[in-house]
Amino acid sequence: MNGGSVLVTGGAGYIGSHAVLALLDAGERAVVVDDLSTGLRVAVPEGVPFYRASCGDAAMVAKILQDHAVDTIMHFAGSISVAESVRDPGKYYLNNTVNTHALISQAERAGVSHFIFSSTAAVYGEPRTIPIEEENETVPINPYGRSKLAIEWMLRDAAASTPLRYCALRYFNVAGADPAGRSGQSTREAFHLIHVAVQAALGRRRGMDVFGSDYPTADGSCIRDYVHVADLAQAHVDALTYLRGGGESVTCNVGYGRGYSVLDVIDVVKRVCRVDFDVRMRERRPGDPAILVASNAKAKSILRWRSCHDHLEQIVQHALSWERQLKLGVPA
Repeated sequence: MNGGSVLVTGGAGYIGSHAVLALLDAGERAVVVDDLSTGLRVAVPEGVPFYRASCGDAAMVAKILQDHAVDTIMHFAGSISVAESVRDPGKYYLNNTVNTHALISQAERAGVSHFIFSSTAAVYGEPRTIPIEEENETVPINPYGRSKLAIEWMLRDAAASTPLRYCALRYFNVAGADPAGRSGQSTREAFHLIHVAVQAALGRRRGMDVFGSDYPTADGSCIRDYVHVADLAQAHVDALTYLRGGGESVTCNVGYGRGYSVLDVIDVVKRVCRVDFDVRMRERRPGDPAILVASNAKAKSILRWRSCHDHLEQIVQHALSWERQLKLGVPA
């Protein structure tokens, strides 16, 4: 691909660092801005320009866009915990919505052509039909989902009034680690199910909690669509190719179209790790939908996205391999 540099916000974080790797693998020039509130400096590959700053820092972002001739922004920075968003909604509207408004404004001023946004399946709320298509109504049931949906609206309005074109990728549940072992989930406070279960299997946690056993599912636990982080990163590169090829603004789900319950996933982790561990059933957390499973037909047809790591056992194995490299939550 030919074009300007790609600014990756949150590029020192879990998903952002994998996107940087995918960009480098595709021969792209990446620039990272991250305030390191959850990311790690060591997650940014050597040689990639790095700026420790908030994506809401207008002056810094303006300088980066100019100095590096940025033509595309991949926006990962933000807060992502549903449970925390219920406890502290203001944090989510500030970190996600307000800061992204500042970023979009700078992108417009600098003449950035393309904006690839990490949205979320949480914008759907409690879906009426499964699998979920992008045209389903968006009625998020938690502040996290609402903060992300507001950004989608801002991008839609920006694209209608400026030359900016965007791709909003609505992620389902991201898991796993780089198959080559270059990056993975390293944040100490990470709460992703597979990451937590693998830590329990390795004895780094004293068992684990499952929140909710009375959902309208076969075993009573939530059902989610788990997508490998490397496949998700590739979806961003595919979105970049699509937009640079003249594609119109678009919103796409990124998932495999298959759902697994929380208890199903824990069973797979125990089998792959060959370890049993305690599982404690707890009350539901507020804001958690019962079932979220993607229709990915749009990503496949429009972005030409193809998955390479869509077996749950492989996702768990890659997460396990990465976790074994870690020491006290920092890459070895």
